[in-house]
Amino acid sequence: MKFSMIFEAQLVDPTPERERQVIHDCVEQAVFAEEMGFDRIWAVEHHSLTQYAHMSASEIFLTWVAARTRKIRIGHGVVTMPFGYQHPVRVAERAAMLDVLSGGRVDIGAGRGATRQEMSMYGVRPEDTYPQMEEALRIFSAAWREREFEWHGSLDIGPGAILPRPVQDPHPPLFMACSKHDTLKLAAELGIGALVLGFAGADDVRTMRKVYDEAIAGRTGERLVSSEVNDHLSALCPTIVLDDAERALRLGTRGQRFFAESIAHWYGNAPAPTGWSEDEDAASHAAALARGRDELVARLHEANIPARPVDTGTYNAEHAYGGAETAIAYVEQLREIGVDEVMCLIQMGTVPQEACMETIRQWGEKVIPHFRALEEAPEARDAQAARAARAARDAAGAAPALEG
Repeated sequence: MKFSMIFEAQLVDPTPERERQVIHDCVEQAVFAEEMGFDRIWAVEHHSLTQYAHMSASEIFLTWVAARTRKIRIGHGVVTMPFGYQHPVRVAERAAMLDVLSGGRVDIGAGRGATRQEMSMYGVRPEDTYPQMEEALRIFSAAWREREFEWHGSLDIGPGAILPRPVQDPHPPLFMACSKHDTLKLAAELGIGALVLGFAGADDVRTMRKVYDEAIAGRTGERLVSSEVNDHLSALCPTIVLDDAERALRLGTRGQRFFAESIAHWYGNAPAPTGWSEDEDAASHAAALARGRDELVARLHEANIPARPVDTGTYNAEHAYGGAETAIAYVEQLREIGVDEVMCLIQMGTVPQEACMETIRQWGEKVIPHFRALEEAPEARDAQAARAARAARDAAGAAPALEG
């Protein structure tokens, strides 16, 4: 099982000075994550979503982090793929360049950038987001696998070469953001990894693992986007871990409340979030999350807007908030489910930098070593080898469908 962190660059009061500070804080956290034994960092790409995500140029952020680290993997989680945001060839060139400079450490996730705010900034139509995201993935894999590349679909490209060539042969691993069962099934059919939200808790992650596995087992191979199949499921794990477990719970639920209200604002037309005092207890934040969910359901119903923020489970406060033993117990559930990667959400807008850094340290010194030790046991190695063998058989059986 792998361990990673994801960065949104959230902040409550986005003055230019605070915005600059939080971006530098994210870099500090990412560099420290390597020292503490994390396997990967992910950076989102969002546009014009004030307070929720100020990570608009994740390729720059990831390059900056790559230059200050040696081995931690560098993940786009995700790139907005519809063509109005950026041309697929340009994304392929940037990713390959970063793969070269980082020594082959890049992962690429695909997303739609489907908030009304983002689409209005770039002139993207909602009906184009799914088909253009899938076509962009096909363009990437073909462009990186072929020396002389051309494409004739919604876009006419080439012939020409994508330069430089990535270090990872034939290309960096591909992923997709999956917040619904339909997108999980799509990721499985396309043969790419799934980045899933875990806000609804371990039971929901268990269901998503089942949906993903069943779609993998039932796929014919006709829709695979590459000869390289990546059946990897990464589940979000909101977490704050401190020696003071009560304060960790208070900071975690407060941070999640900010996160949930930000999502409700940009995805569900709810009011913008506000800041809250750290003196408020965890119960008050949990109660506010419950009220917020009910209020948002009513608001979305009145506006005839699909209840996407509710579906993501962002209003559930039962997560890895507390001492290290709480985080270990929660991750034990994810391990039993068969999650391939635990993706820690630590940087939430109201959480102070010192608490983020202490959480990273606690995971590095107490949580991650606990699971590394389990994986070194003979029975764990046997189970891991069996899973790898199954994945290899699936990939070998699916690859011929990609010819031509």
